[in-house]
Amino acid sequence: MLQKDRKAPRRKAAPKRAAAAATPTPAAVMAATVRNVSDAPGHRSVSAAERARMIAEAAYYRAQRRGFSNGDPVRDWAEAEAEIDAMLLHTR
Repeated sequence: MLQKDRKAPRRKAAPKRAAAAATPTPAAVMAATVRNVSDAPGHRSVSAAERARMIAEAAYYRAQRRGFSNGDPVRDWAEAEAEIDAMLLHTR
């Protein structure tokens, strides 16, 4: 016997996650930091693209050191960003 037009049971929608209220995106943090670092006296001129590449590379190495498990990519990015910005501020 053929089953005609039998519809699959509907799945319940996954509950929506609450948006993090005060957590800025890495891009927003990077944009704000570029303005702050660029205005610092004695700052070595680095383009935003070069700075982003340096941060991404540093964040990758942080994740690699912990074996790419049990970590937070946003935290890796933020810590790498602080490290790179400190390096850029102290480089003449």
